[in-house]
Amino acid sequence: MIKNHFSKIKILKFFDKKSIGSLPRVFISSIFVIFFFYSAPLLINFTNKDLNSFQNNSKKVLAYTLNQKKNGVEDIEDALDENDLLRDIFTLNDLEVDTVRLNASTIKQLFEDTNYTLNDVREKKLVKPVALTLLPQEIKMIENTKKRKEFFIQIVLPLILKENNNIRLDRKRLFTIINKSNNTKLELKWLEKKFKQYGVSSKDLSILKIRMDEIPVSLALAQAAKETGWGTSRFAQEGNALFGQWTWSGEGLKPKDSDKNEGHKVMKFNVLQASVRAYQRNLNTHSSYKDFRKARAQLRDQGKNLDSLVLAEYLDEYAETGDKYVEVLQKIIKQNNLKDFDDAKLLPSSIELESLI
Repeated sequence: MIKNHFSKIKILKFFDKKSIGSLPRVFISSIFVIFFFYSAPLLINFTNKDLNSFQNNSKKVLAYTLNQKKNGVEDIEDALDENDLLRDIFTLNDLEVDTVRLNASTIKQLFEDTNYTLNDVREKKLVKPVALTLLPQEIKMIENTKKRKEFFIQIVLPLILKENNNIRLDRKRLFTIINKSNNTKLELKWLEKKFKQYGVSSKDLSILKIRMDEIPVSLALAQAAKETGWGTSRFAQEGNALFGQWTWSGEGLKPKDSDKNEGHKVMKFNVLQASVRAYQRNLNTHSSYKDFRKARAQLRDQGKNLDSLVLAEYLDEYAETGDKYVEVLQKIIKQNNLKDFDDAKLLPSSIELESLI
């Protein structure tokens, strides 16, 4: 204790103005000034980092690789390769470059000619495979809210069912492969492709099984309705963006209130089908939806249907509004009886139908 006390006396004497010359005082003052200006930005950045940790990252569809070093990864399964994840989506976009936008009256006539009504779908659970590529601009002019909503559902419903069908077929093939003791070269090649497509770098079949699964139709419809204002938003009209997904490296549309040279864009698609596929791939691979996929797998294990109202609880990170976003989705599902479409089946396409589109 005496030694410590003595040291303090020496330190106090050292900083006594009378014991320090003018040149040493200037030197010491300079050191303090330099230290302050050097440490202040670090302190500010540290504070901002804590604040930014609450920012939403879940819509960063084309930003997996770009942001891995910044955000870190939960585990090896979060180290996703965007080129492998979205290769089939890019291909779908490239195939559909010369698309024709049908007007609302033409589409309505097409629905009438094919006897495609939502009342019929609710009763018979069968959906006509009318795969439109673009939303009609006139959908914004439909003043009757109920008719506008029904029209939007008629357009989007077949697209969602088609992507779910693709996943269902893949899932069936996956289970066949898992249940075999020996697999063919063709099956192993297919597995390799799916591991890349779903970002399973560890090649763990149990993880692939959890990720390769459907999104409830009513949930997808509710999110499309919310993100596009039932098909009326600028992003939906100009970029076929049904789910408001973000991109930093891909083609997209800038939000009007954002900086021209900084920030995200809303991912743009050539066709509506590509938007639906990208949305499903996002929910099935992004780390923000790990709990969503876990809850879905638990429903499967319990032999229960995929309940959109239950699974919506795990989409609080999809939008900045968090829990309020979940409440809005659940409200849309209930008010519009969207669960009626969860067990709907897509009818096979026909030459006659294709000739009408």
